[in-house]
Amino acid sequence: MSNYLRTGMLIAALTALFGVIGMMLGGKAGMLLALLFAAGTNLFAYWNADKIVLRMYKAQEVDESHASGVVRRYAETTRALALNAGMPVPKIYVVENPQPNAFATGRDPEHAAVAATTGLLGMLTQEEVAGVMAHELAHVKNRDTLTMTITATIAGAITTLANFAMFFGGGNRNNGGIIGAIAVMILAPLAASLVQMAISRGREYEADRIGAEICGNPEWLAAALAKISNGAARIPNETAEMHPETGQLMIINPLSGRGSDNLFSTHPATQNRIDRLMEMAGRGGVGMTARAGAGAGPWG
Repeated sequence: MSNYLRTGMLIAALTALFGVIGMMLGGKAGMLLALLFAAGTNLFAYWNADKIVLRMYKAQEVDESHASGVVRRYAETTRALALNAGMPVPKIYVVENPQPNAFATGRDPEHAAVAATTGLLGMLTQEEVAGVMAHELAHVKNRDTLTMTITATIAGAITTLANFAMFFGGGNRNNGGIIGAIAVMILAPLAASLVQMAISRGREYEADRIGAEICGNPEWLAAALAKISNGAARIPNETAEMHPETGQLMIINPLSGRGSDNLFSTHPATQNRIDRLMEMAGRGGVGMTARAGAGAGPWG
């Protein structure tokens, strides 16, 4: 199934949730208003979701002419990886956050951005940073960033609208009253999360595979995933805790620092991802043109 079709189905499912909540709030008129709101949200998310996420995490764009140390090497590495993979160079950001993590966003490769936390840059070697950024570039290359950013934005809006249903829907006795409002408040965000999970886990495995090809060494990404997973389990990400719908954007679940239940995780088990990458390394099956040019990059 193409990413475009998958994205369309996802948006349709989430839009239907808006309609259900609108029915709870105000019957047919409420459903119509909710669907109009959903259409506006979808359009807004398509053009602006990346900016919202970057602003939410207070990401700062890297100025390569003035950057130094690990930040400069991170920017140079990301630029070299993108060029070797034949991709447009995305905008490069840094997030001031102690938890090691990274994400990509944007509606297409021509309007993409990648971000790494200061915790990640301070914890990983240059080769491991290359593995992580290659994974994020794989998301951009696959156009997963469109799905991720729109999903995160709409899921957050559904949670907000569901809370309105609790406060204002209880008086609508013809549509379930307070019991129905409580049900919507609980089930709507849960349904939105399930839709996110339906496409997220397979996408992570694919980004790992393509990322390994882009950087030329699956072991770099495998080593990075082990470090990031351990770090995320010890260091809470306060912004992600406040906006859990953005968790799917990250290379590792950012909510694990609070002992979140893995049942509803948008990410595969880290060890499974590492095992696949090590199997790939054992086969020697990288085969990307970036491998041949890797020695010329700053991560070589």
